[in-house]
Amino acid sequence: MTSNDPTPATENDRPTKPSKDRFAAARAWWSEAWDEGGVLHEMWEDVRRAPGAGWHGMANWIKAVAAIAGASFVVLLFNGAVGVLLDTAHRILTAVPDVQVGNNTSTGVWATIDNPVRSYIAAHTAGLPITASTVYTLWQITGLFSLLVGFLTRNNGIRLTWTCWGLAGIAMVWTTTPDTSRAIATAIAVLAWTTASALALRGLNLRPQFHSSVHTGASQVTLQPQIHIPTQRDDITPDNVRPLNR
Repeated sequence: MTSNDPTPATENDRPTKPSKDRFAAARAWWSEAWDEGGVLHEMWEDVRRAPGAGWHGMANWIKAVAAIAGASFVVLLFNGAVGVLLDTAHRILTAVPDVQVGNNTSTGVWATIDNPVRSYIAAHTAGLPITASTVYTLWQITGLFSLLVGFLTRNNGIRLTWTCWGLAGIAMVWTTTPDTSRAIATAIAVLAWTTASALALRGLNLRPQFHSSVHTGASQVTLQPQIHIPTQRDDITPDNVRPLNR
């Protein structure tokens, strides 16, 4: 008895022409790209000529790839370095003993300035996420850094930091010191800060500088008001000369 159901197609009967066409097109493109004048051939020639051509002579796409790779490497190094520096700074700052309002251990003349600063910082950092000891350590590091770098480099930004640091310290001394000794303590703080400013503000001149002569670099022109009349040859009569009619 003959069955009406179609015979199931075997694996060998499946069409393979589209797949072969795709592979053939890919092989043709690959071969054409590596031929002389092809895309991959030209890129390989750019890479081969790059060591001898130098940075200015190499292809622009090589410069772009090198710049992106270099920038990515710098970003990775910077990210790692920032993490290490922040972790180190956190360990150093948290290792400082806590500053308490009544725990003033400075002695001598320095205590007149340091104890009010410590008390002011301890009293005004109660609601902050940073501890009073960390703020006090940052305060000391800022003053020492601006003093040394201002003396060595004479940078105006560092000098401005030193000026603000000193004025803020004087204000804290004035605010925290009791009324009976406030004037004396503030005067001592001003004298100490101005004395140290002779180093931090070394070479600073507030006088305006005037220059008597300004040289613009233009060439000088000398004017000589002489009138030169060309001489007339005797054997040549000018064409504009007419004899007088008698």
